[in-house]
Amino acid sequence: MTIIDVSVALKSSLPVWPGHPEVSIERIDDMEQGANANVSYLQFSAHSGTHVDAPLHFLQDGLDVTCLDLDVLIGPSFLVEAFGVNIIDDQLLDSMLIPKDTQRLLIKTSNSRLWSDSHSSFYKNFVAISDTGAQWIVNRGIKLVGIDYLSVAPYGNTGPTHRTFLGAGVVLVEGLDFNEVDQGQYQLICLPIKIEGCEGSPARVVLVDNNE
Repeated sequence: MTIIDVSVALKSSLPVWPGHPEVSIERIDDMEQGANANVSYLQFSAHSGTHVDAPLHFLQDGLDVTCLDLDVLIGPSFLVEAFGVNIIDDQLLDSMLIPKDTQRLLIKTSNSRLWSDSHSSFYKNFVAISDTGAQWIVNRGIKLVGIDYLSVAPYGNTGPTHRTFLGAGVVLVEGLDFNEVDQGQYQLICLPIKIEGCEGSPARVVLVDNNE
């Protein structure tokens, strides 16, 4: 059994969504300065790095992250590779060999390379899922979708895709790093921080490969 961490580390150089605060990690108590213990102050958006979207993110009366079903966040998943594309739509998904019983779909694209230190600024032309792609996924009964950049939806048109997913109760996991994994079946473990009243939350996400 191999455990693969597909989360990105929160750090000051991490790309953030335009208009969101940059990640700030400040040591406010420092043992080197005579403090009894080291204590850090954290400041960042709930949608920084690897994070989960709850329905409240785009639905005014939607549920917050504390209401997400752990049975959806933990379980078998299928990771599919989608390279050489600009958008993931219904036609592309139809052409992929995604098992019919898939409940948790992870999509690896060229986005994963954007997590390297040479891409510390936000990249607007990331690969995302169109509204037709979102509807295809909803129609298949998939309960969770994960992608390897800060949004499942295209930059400049985030509403339709998010509303299709969140309106159907699909859990969204964004900001994943799939550089170290290939297409195949994995056990997904995704645990967002339990923040009452919040529409999103940072998460630690790992894949367990039982084939090793």
